Amino acid sequence: MSLKQSKSIERLYQEVADYDLVIVPDSPLADALNRRLERPHFGSFAITPRRLATRRRETAEDRTAFLEIIDETDLSWKEIAYTVGNVLQCWEYRGSADAILEYDAFDTPATRTVVDLVDSLQTSSRLLTEYEIDGGTDKSVVVVGERQLTNLERSILPNEYASIDRFTGKTFDLPAFRIFDSPAAIVDAVLDTVTQENADDVGIVLNSSSDYSPLIESALETAEISYYGGPGFMDVRDHRAFVQLLRCTTAGSDTRVHSVKPLLSCLGATVPVEHDEKRLVDVDDPEIDWLREFTRQTDALTFEAALNAYEDRTGRTLEAFRDELEELGVLEDPITADAIDRLAFYLETYEVPIDRDNEGVLLADAKSASYVDRPVVFYLGLDEEWTHDSPNRPWVDRDAEYERNIDSFQSLLQSGATQHYLVQDVAGGSPITPCLYFDELLETEFERFSDLESVRHDRSNRSLGDGFDPEPLDVAVEPERVEAVSQSSLNSYINSPRDYFFGRLVETPDKHYFVEGNLFHDFAEFVVNHPEFVDDACLEEVVDVMIEETRAFHRTLDLETQRTRYRIGLETICEYLDEQTPTEMTFLTPSSGWGTNFFAEYFDRDVDSPATERWFEDEDLRLKGKIDLVQSPTQLVDFKSGSRNSASQVIKHASIEEPSDKPNFQALCYLTYWRQQQPAEPLEFTFFHFLETLDDVVAGEATLEDCLTTVTYHPAAFDEYVQSQLVYEELCEDAANDCNKTFSKTDYETYVSVFDTHEIPKTRDADEMADSAFGEALVEHLVEDVGDYKYVKNGCMQAFRHLCGYRKEGYFEEDIDAFERFVDEQLEELNRYRRGENRFPICGRADEPNYRYVNNRDMLLTESRPTRETTCSIQIEETVPTDPTDSEVSR
Repeated sequence: MSLKQSKSIERLYQEVADYDLVIVPDSPLADALNRRLERPHFGSFAITPRRLATRRRETAEDRTAFLEIIDETDLSWKEIAYTVGNVLQCWEYRGSADAILEYDAFDTPATRTVVDLVDSLQTSSRLLTEYEIDGGTDKSVVVVGERQLTNLERSILPNEYASIDRFTGKTFDLPAFRIFDSPAAIVDAVLDTVTQENADDVGIVLNSSSDYSPLIESALETAEISYYGGPGFMDVRDHRAFVQLLRCTTAGSDTRVHSVKPLLSCLGATVPVEHDEKRLVDVDDPEIDWLREFTRQTDALTFEAALNAYEDRTGRTLEAFRDELEELGVLEDPITADAIDRLAFYLETYEVPIDRDNEGVLLADAKSASYVDRPVVFYLGLDEEWTHDSPNRPWVDRDAEYERNIDSFQSLLQSGATQHYLVQDVAGGSPITPCLYFDELLETEFERFSDLESVRHDRSNRSLGDGFDPEPLDVAVEPERVEAVSQSSLNSYINSPRDYFFGRLVETPDKHYFVEGNLFHDFAEFVVNHPEFVDDACLEEVVDVMIEETRAFHRTLDLETQRTRYRIGLETICEYLDEQTPTEMTFLTPSSGWGTNFFAEYFDRDVDSPATERWFEDEDLRLKGKIDLVQSPTQLVDFKSGSRNSASQVIKHASIEEPSDKPNFQALCYLTYWRQQQPAEPLEFTFFHFLETLDDVVAGEATLEDCLTTVTYHPAAFDEYVQSQLVYEELCEDAANDCNKTFSKTDYETYVSVFDTHEIPKTRDADEMADSAFGEALVEHLVEDVGDYKYVKNGCMQAFRHLCGYRKEGYFEEDIDAFERFVDEQLEELNRYRRGENRFPICGRADEPNYRYVNNRDMLLTESRPTRETTCSIQIEETVPTDPTDSEVSR
């Protein structure tokens, strides 16, 4: 892999040392040459055209022009910014301010207004236009990298000057790309190498808008390593927080706590995660009282008043922000949504200059720099985001622009005496595309970094310096084994083991459906214990209480809708429990209640029925959970506020053989446990979806049956059960018409004789059963016994559907046995992950997780893992060139 070799800074200095004035395309190169000046020199030595013409450090003239113009015209801020940018850009390429008017699409009243105003300002473009280098006989001028100068910058050159290319005639061999797992791993590797002592020798090149920028800045701050060149005006935490405070004043009452967490942090307020999804105005927490009261002010606030309030609250002054508001002329303006939008647009569009201490690690933006004057340079990312966006304007020669950019890119990659290219190969399951300039520069065909010369680094060998081996713990820690699992944890683990893992570590906010669900469940338990207490007045009071408890989650305009929803749900629960009062509870122990009950405390009544909220934890089955209602010794009920699934869908989502992307093992888990309590008994597990008929209730057409889904358990093997007299009678009486007609004309002995010679397949597919040897034999027997009629064959097909229906809507002994083994296997696997034998994988049994059911999506970094391990150790040493005219040999 080779590029055009860039001349080292020492070699460039030797070539320009004898000239009086050196014109260079960018400031870092000028500063590097000036630092190497070995003789007294009057005036400028190496300098950029703009700094030479303006006699000051370069500033963003588009921002200064914008600030001058906003008070001189009625144009909107966005239109001014857009037009100023076009005028200055065209001026750069064409050499005059009014050149843009030659293009019909840009010859507008707004453009003419801006041209007149800009042309009268002392911008750097104006000074460049008027400036010309005095190339007298006693003053020698040389230009380095002339092709990288714009037309306007070239206009200042004298008639006679020398030109020096930034590149040699040789090639530069790129070091191997170092491939890491994630941006965090790359940053960790850099921090393993950079220290407070060698910080001044290190440069880091990155895309300033990428994830690397905040990560590296935060890491350097944590390590107390000084740096400069990175964070801008709006990277200051208080500046961002103040803009968010302004937004809060006009955001309305629907602002959620999670959306203002950064602001609350800056205000010194710590709010529990549980409140994140709630409306700010409805959270009763003293930590947010100040912000809540501030946003409720009815008097018109000015920007200055808001800034004063923020400074008083935090005890920190924001002088730079105050100066910028004054510069914009809005300090005393009232705060409105439009005014905030204008301010935010300005801060997003222009980089406000800030004073920096130029010491420590140098952070350079990959799209702005073409040279970094540090002995050791790290390049982070090097992906397609490093590619410049060439202006799509008629005055821009895009081919010439591309050549300038690619020269800058090649020069940048060769900065310093030692270069390290730290990259990712995959992110989010997709390959990362290297910077598009590599397509032009490298002859090799590639799609990702691993297609090029590269070295992979995993977590154990990510370091780039001494002492990269992790320090062992003084005492080995044996992780606690998971001995039992709940159905919800099992569902999460099966969907994504890593999401399950993070769910054990990370707090999650309260959700409205959790709070509502708990209230509905508590109400159902309360009704079972006190059915006589619950009347219309009680229901209305319960609705009021539920509205109050969930108010923080809902917009004010939605509360009436929620009130109707709650009332219908409560009435449906009452109707069901009135018709299905729990029976035969004497077999239950009275001490098996679990947790507290909101309505029991609210109404000051006990809930002590042994039939409700029964907690279980079975060490042998390794299962635990909570049963909402024991309807009878053989029937369990679970209250659900979500949408109803059919029994066949429930069975499908709990399949072990064909994993579902919506795993739900609740019915299977509870039936497995209850089988131990009621052995040899047929069991039922019923999901009661009390909000399923919400629309039907409003229309007056609701029935309780539409709310119920029941999954059965038969205490026998499937092949034994379907041979029973009971099943035969169902085929004669309760199946489809042709099935009833066919089987009622034969006898039980004929039916059961098929099982003596053929094994019934354990399938839920009727066609598969029909095509089996058993299916063919059953049809043959019935045709022989009843007759070769069309209804007989059709009746047999209906019988196959009926027999498969038992397995589609219920479980048999072998299913529960298999589930018990399955739970053991999953827990053993889970405990292996907990011991660190392997990482918790992202993908579950159905491969890629169903992200609708993932709770920690932002923590699931889905890049593929490297398989090859290579040790990496890189030293930062002072580099002393052996030959000042050819320092490349030091590489």
